[in-house]
Amino acid sequence: MTKQDRAVRTRRALIRSAAEHFEARGYDRASLAEISAGAGVSSGALHFHFDNKAAVADAVEQAAARALRRVALTGRGGDACALQRLVDVTHRVARLLRADVVVRAGLRLNAEAAAGRARDLRREWRACVHDLLKEAERGGELAAGVPPHRTGAVVLAATTGIEVLAREDRGWLARPSLTELWHLLLPCVAAPHLAGALDPAGREPDRRAPGTDPAPAPQEPAPEPLALR
Repeated sequence: MTKQDRAVRTRRALIRSAAEHFEARGYDRASLAEISAGAGVSSGALHFHFDNKAAVADAVEQAAARALRRVALTGRGGDACALQRLVDVTHRVARLLRADVVVRAGLRLNAEAAAGRARDLRREWRACVHDLLKEAERGGELAAGVPPHRTGAVVLAATTGIEVLAREDRGWLARPSLTELWHLLLPCVAAPHLAGALDPAGREPDRRAPGTDPAPAPQEPAPEPLALR
């Protein structure tokens, strides 16, 4: 293994360890000593990669932002109608949150505005929801008198609420929670000709049991400009 490969692996291990501690304890209570110990490296190795705790937290948020952006982009295309793609992508986001502690920690840090950072990790998600609902309106998929912006506000409030509740009970991210949400929403927002054609459970198999965390290593490509502020 080259020195560069070891550096990349160490950085990923530090980001994952930081995410675990930030998720469990919050930004203020998590310590750099705990983070370095959790990654199995020395404090000196941590400071080689990050100047301080704020820099570690920023790296966690950036990794979470990239993961959320990738999932949001999956809703932009496909052969299904826009409403079905919206349902599908909400389930993908829930699966991502169940599986990836870095994403969960990034959202918690973002909500806490830790160390004064102002990045908005949910901006890409808001754009995805609004764009899909505008596409649904153009395609005649929405019921008469259903404005996309109000429907989007409901979807965003519901999905954000589920994510917040899941910080205490991961069961909120289980597939049945979102399925029930869409069972309630779709009859109110979908055009009559789509009745029975939309699947509130999403069209993709749920490959993991609710609440599992497979501990994936966060991917850290070269830094890139974020579309999220």
